[in-house]
Amino acid sequence: MAKEKLVVIKEADLTNNCPECFNQDMKLTFFQKHLFGKLYHKTTSKISHQIKCNKCESLIYPVNWTEDIERIFDYYQKTVVPEKATTKFTALFYIIVLLPLVIAVVLFVLYKKEIISF
Repeated sequence: MAKEKLVVIKEADLTNNCPECFNQDMKLTFFQKHLFGKLYHKTTSKISHQIKCNKCESLIYPVNWTEDIERIFDYYQKTVVPEKATTKFTALFYIIVLLPLVIAVVLFVLYKKEIISF
């Protein structure tokens, strides 16, 4: 089972009014989803976001956005550059795959030299 982790790829301070408390101290954060398994590390192309008020600690959902927040969000969304979606294998993967292959090659070479016989 792979563990999911949201990695921050961009943060921006917003000076728009919070729809909840009308304070002008909010933070927009963009995340990219990463999956960590025992055999691989996968960077997905899935991007998510969150706007949070630093004063009242509430999350500002899109249904509550003002036109100004939407405009600022659209601007910052265009500036987000996510990592390329890739899959990287761990050392355990290479041990599991290469070790049997090395053993098979060694046994084949020894068999061809007639040191061992089956």
